Amino acid sequence: MATPPDAGISAADIPQGLSGIRLEPDIPICQTDLPLDWYQEEFKTYAEEYLALADRKPETVLPWMDSYIRPALAEIGSDLVLLAHYYMGGEIVKLVERYGGMIADSYLLARQAVLHPEKRLFVESAVHFMAEAISLLAGPDQQVWITNPRSGCTMEMMAKEFMVAPAWERLHERYGDGIMVIAYMNTSGRIKALAGASGGAVCTSSNAGAIMSWARAQGRKILFVPDQHLGRNVAAEVGIPPDRIHLLAAGHEGGEIDAQRLESIDRAELILWGSFCGVHTVFLPEHVDFWRERGYRVVVHPECPREVVSVADAAGSTRFLWNHVMREVPDGTRVAVGTEGHFVRNLSEQARRRNIEVVHLADVPGGEQAGCGCATMSRNDPPHLVALLDLLRDGRGPDLNRVLPGDVVDEISGYRERLDPEGQSRVAADARKALEKMIEITEGSEPRTV
Repeated sequence: MATPPDAGISAADIPQGLSGIRLEPDIPICQTDLPLDWYQEEFKTYAEEYLALADRKPETVLPWMDSYIRPALAEIGSDLVLLAHYYMGGEIVKLVERYGGMIADSYLLARQAVLHPEKRLFVESAVHFMAEAISLLAGPDQQVWITNPRSGCTMEMMAKEFMVAPAWERLHERYGDGIMVIAYMNTSGRIKALAGASGGAVCTSSNAGAIMSWARAQGRKILFVPDQHLGRNVAAEVGIPPDRIHLLAAGHEGGEIDAQRLESIDRAELILWGSFCGVHTVFLPEHVDFWRERGYRVVVHPECPREVVSVADAAGSTRFLWNHVMREVPDGTRVAVGTEGHFVRNLSEQARRRNIEVVHLADVPGGEQAGCGCATMSRNDPPHLVALLDLLRDGRGPDLNRVLPGDVVDEISGYRERLDPEGQSRVAADARKALEKMIEITEGSEPRTV
């Protein structure tokens, strides 16, 4: 074990990051410890040390982390970029910025290698598809690493390439170049490559309206993969009527398209893959009514069901939700937020500084799912970050944590399927087309304000 620096940590030692998130003395920075057997073999020594710490307060955890991370940062130098998504558990989003990293939404995370061509190493604490998106746009001299490769996304798990490919083959056989794929960022590189090869694009929740408007202007049918709820909400935003939308099942059933279903799809403009986010489908219109009757403004993520988004005061991406509460609403406002629980808890802590009260939308009497967080994203924690950086410092970064285009990792076993170099190049080339089309459309349009 490395020798910790002096354990005295004061508020002055815990800087505020660009996100506005602060670490405060005496406030625990970790929600839940992971069992030791959830760590890959190379990480277990670090996890044992972490689990043996007296508590999870900054005064205890930060000296331990500093003892490894400070030397690693000094050794690796300015080549390194640390990244995390807003949905990460409080322990990571409150720590990454301490070490010079950045917290962002999936759109900005995906662009990091392009925005920083001078950087060599990108270490991300988020889900696998987010790290892979960086690798798809990375240059040949840039490397992308993920702190926990088994950190996945339930929505993406219901839209694996081998599930979607049979449906696409049937649809492309019938409609040819009259159909394209729009792939939500919450997909593997292989699905993004399908979008690129079809002349489509990638989208995120922050730019889905602009991407869908562009796709409609092409006069082609759209297969939107994977989130059915974001698809319906964006369809309403851009004016696609409900009777021009066809819903496919998620998983293996989505590929079972018979002749009768094809006749129905003939009349559709938008075909939705049936995946959904378990975190966002807990919200109900009754939750909106409950908080609005008590004087709260209601803002939600567009992965929520259409009947929730349609009655909310506003809807938008994680970046929109954060900025709306922290920068736009007046001091003293009360806001109910419908999105991932870790995000809402972090937002609530920070909003108190402006005398803004933030509650989780599902936190109502009798609500069984109140405060639900993304369990798979929370598989990243301080030991994962410490271990990977320390191993990279020594040139021993585990190959499993390296992220290359086309990688597929089983979220339970950790088994990784990696393409040969030719396959990686093919996936990267096609997926890059879809990502670059997204960036072209997004950077050339006005920011969304919903």
